[in-house]
Amino acid sequence: MTQALLEAELPGLKRLSRGKVRDIFEAPDGLLLVATDRFSAFDVILSQGIPGRGVVLTELSAFWFERLAALCPHHMLSMDPADMPEVVQERAEDYRGRTMLVRRLEIVPIECVVRGYLAGSGWSEYQRSRSVCGVGLPAGLVESDRLAQPIFTPTTKAHEGHDEPLTFEQVAERVGGDLAVRLRDLSLQIYAAAAAYASAHGIILADTKFEFGLHDGVLHLADEALTPDSSRYWDTETYEHGRSQDSFDKQIARDWLEQTGWNKRPPPPDLDPAIIEKVRSRYEEIARRLKA
Repeated sequence: MTQALLEAELPGLKRLSRGKVRDIFEAPDGLLLVATDRFSAFDVILSQGIPGRGVVLTELSAFWFERLAALCPHHMLSMDPADMPEVVQERAEDYRGRTMLVRRLEIVPIECVVRGYLAGSGWSEYQRSRSVCGVGLPAGLVESDRLAQPIFTPTTKAHEGHDEPLTFEQVAERVGGDLAVRLRDLSLQIYAAAAAYASAHGIILADTKFEFGLHDGVLHLADEALTPDSSRYWDTETYEHGRSQDSFDKQIARDWLEQTGWNKRPPPPDLDPAIIEKVRSRYEEIARRLKA
């Protein structure tokens, strides 16, 4: 197993932010997004990473940006280190595949979530109120049910802690009615196209979240797109409504951590090497199947 890259080091470039996964640097022609192999659970970054995870996230985002470009422009300018500052070129062996040169955008402070199935926090909210983010749903639905129509269930974009659900009316109050409609309609269109493509590859796209930014008044897809970090993917062959599903994401590690009795506060326990390998394998499998 190759070693995980936990910290992006690019001397001479100004680091603008450090997220749970991505380090963002200033570049002459835009921004550099470097997806590390850092791994978090329950909002805590673990001391170990998942080797190669940042490459999967970046290359899968690039795949979707290009595939969906006819529906929506995106912020990606290049994945080629030759188009990036010299320090990246000098360290291309470490940063190739996990570094993306992107356009600067005016980010819209809304997480645009689309749900085609009832799972996760949506399922929990439905049980309490028979609705999700103000969208009323029929009685009698069960966990993992497919919805009659995908629904737009936006949230806040929290820099720390958890995102909070928003109704469509609350989004309109925050960003204006016209932009709220554009965000909703474009999110639903992109989800429909991606879900149809995934279905043809034996994969269910249960839900996903998008981030958008404005450039010259035009909405662009930003951040990441349709990765296992931002989306819930299920295997069509094993899907069965009425229960939780096995997702192509880090749930294996979350379940293992729950069993350790960890209080979900720093410091976190070390992951078992077998769990690291299982998570790495799941990320690589969903990328391979979608790009096949």
